Amino acid sequence: MKFAFLKPLLEIAVVLLVVLGALRWVTGLFSKRTAVYQLTVARQVRLLFWPLLAFGAGLSVLPAVLLGGPQTTMYEWLLAGGFFLFTLVLSGPALLLFLRYWTLNHATALIFNAEENLFEVYEAGQRVAFERRDLAQVERVTCSARRTFWARYDYLRLHLADGRSVVLTSLLADLDPVTVFLRNLPTNQHTKTWCWV
Repeated sequence: MKFAFLKPLLEIAVVLLVVLGALRWVTGLFSKRTAVYQLTVARQVRLLFWPLLAFGAGLSVLPAVLLGGPQTTMYEWLLAGGFFLFTLVLSGPALLLFLRYWTLNHATALIFNAEENLFEVYEAGQRVAFERRDLAQVERVTCSARRTFWARYDYLRLHLADGRSVVLTSLLADLDPVTVFLRNLPTNQHTKTWCWV
């Protein structure tokens, strides 16, 4: 009886998801493929969905135990705490990587189109001054832990001849086409269990 308000809320949420999905599909039919890559909500949600779901599942057991009152046993507290710690270990590294990548690329825009030989990076609206010939080395770091929540977090570090470096993360764009575009440059590829920049 006390959760009777949840059903209309869930129905509204489902209707909103269907309407927004249909609108996105219709606008996708008539829109031109963009060459500008920035942090988008869709990409952030795609990378954060499973870690947040796991973290939410871990958090959801704590209020149930807290509301149990004095009749909650130590065994129930241990089970709830263990489950919360387990979900925190699963989702925590992905959430930390997301925050790190967001701080690195929240003001970054990548203009990339391989067919037109277009590759520019903008930081806070200002173009990072370099040409393709100024790139001394490309460092590509991918995740070796394929069955984890943080497996899709990777980055590309562009080392410029003047000593500067530019970091592009998977939060900004899919980096495989960029790596293929820069294949003629000296490339240093690493695989790490956790791709911290």
